[in-house]
Amino acid sequence: MIHLCKLVFWGCICCLLAMEVKAQNGQSQAGIHRHPPQDQPLHEKFYSKWQMPDNPLVSCCNEADCYPTEIKYVDGKIYAKRREDGKYISVPPEKVERNRDNPDGRNHLCAPPPNFSHSSDTVFCFALGGAT
Repeated sequence: MIHLCKLVFWGCICCLLAMEVKAQNGQSQAGIHRHPPQDQPLHEKFYSKWQMPDNPLVSCCNEADCYPTEIKYVDGKIYAKRREDGKYISVPPEKVERNRDNPDGRNHLCAPPPNFSHSSDTVFCFALGGAT
C-alpha cells in the first residue's frame, strides 16, 4: 500500500513538472504563441531588440513572454489582457514603449505567466497599437 501511494505521489509530481515546463515554453493550450506565420520574422526581430523603457539595459523578455493582446482603459489607465488566464492587468506608465513603433500596429505585452516566481501582475514591457 505504501509503495502504491509513493508511486501515485511521484506520478503527480512528474505531471505537474511537465505542465510547468510546457507553460514556460509557451506551449500550454492557453499560452500557445500565435503569430500568423507571415508575421513571425517581424515579431522575432522586434522582440529580440526590445529593451525595457524604464531600464534600457535590460531586455523586455524573450519571444515566449511577448504577444499581441487586447486592452481596455479604466479611469485613464491601460489594462492589457494576459493570455494565460485572460485577466486584464494594469500597465504601469513607465513600462509603455514610447521610443519605437510596434511591428504590426497591434498592442503587445511582455509579461511572465502568473506563478510563484513573479508578482502576480508583473509587466516587463508594453507597446500600444499604432504609432506611439
